[in-house]
Amino acid sequence: MQKFIGAIIIIICVFGGYIWAGGNLRAIWQPAELLIIAGATIGSLIIGNPPHVLKEMRLQFREILSPNHHEEQYYMELMALLQALLDTVRNNGFKALDSHIESPQSSAIFNRYPLISHDHHVISFITDNLRLMAMGQMSPYELEGLLEQEISAIEEDLLLPSRSMQRTAEALPGFGILAAVMGIIITMQAIDGSIAMIGYHVAAALVGTFLGIFGCYCILDPASNAMAQRVKRNMSAFECIRATLVAYVAKKPTLLAIDAGRKHIQLDIKPTFNEMEKWLTEQEG
Repeated sequence: MQKFIGAIIIIICVFGGYIWAGGNLRAIWQPAELLIIAGATIGSLIIGNPPHVLKEMRLQFREILSPNHHEEQYYMELMALLQALLDTVRNNGFKALDSHIESPQSSAIFNRYPLISHDHHVISFITDNLRLMAMGQMSPYELEGLLEQEISAIEEDLLLPSRSMQRTAEALPGFGILAAVMGIIITMQAIDGSIAMIGYHVAAALVGTFLGIFGCYCILDPASNAMAQRVKRNMSAFECIRATLVAYVAKKPTLLAIDAGRKHIQLDIKPTFNEMEKWLTEQEG
């Protein structure tokens, strides 16, 4: 909802001010200029990015437009999942987790928490590192170092779409100038026409510059910033898992290990220790 409110404010203020100053909206509608800029933008994204980055960009863009009403529930489920997995290890050893780790999509433990089971990045992070822990004894410091490196690599990969969109946003004014220059070329072809016709062509050319600037500072640049912020916020889940697993390897009780992870949840949605304990107790029941 916040994103749509921001978009409405931009549209009302930019185009409302234009109309208030005596502008005609029909002069802004220049399909040819729009085609040039949109085609240059999309084409540059396709040339400059591999398919998996483009796919992730589409998913992240869709994500920032969709309000996340289940974020607090997501972390509650994450903590409950970690508790279930670690309790299984504590009671029956890592061997008892083999079937769950190898096939999380058909695991009774993972499927108990649907918000987590649909997040393949987090599921892969959990299963890979539980498998690593099962392969041999590791000190908490060794495990923490490995997990920090992996989290850093994951964050870098997930930030690629926003960075690519940011670079494209910076190029949009240039695409607008490209469209404007082509419009001026058309104007020069009609230089022997009437003053009104020349004015019309110049105005159409200037629309290209406007669209490039508008697309950069009012659409792609804010969108890329929102995508980067969402990625950094989502990385709290990985930090929560890291802290929990390290505390568990350090021989902390399961509840205290989960609490170590709870401390990395974003402040506005972080449950208190009592809320976490109550939730985990209910899940055990």
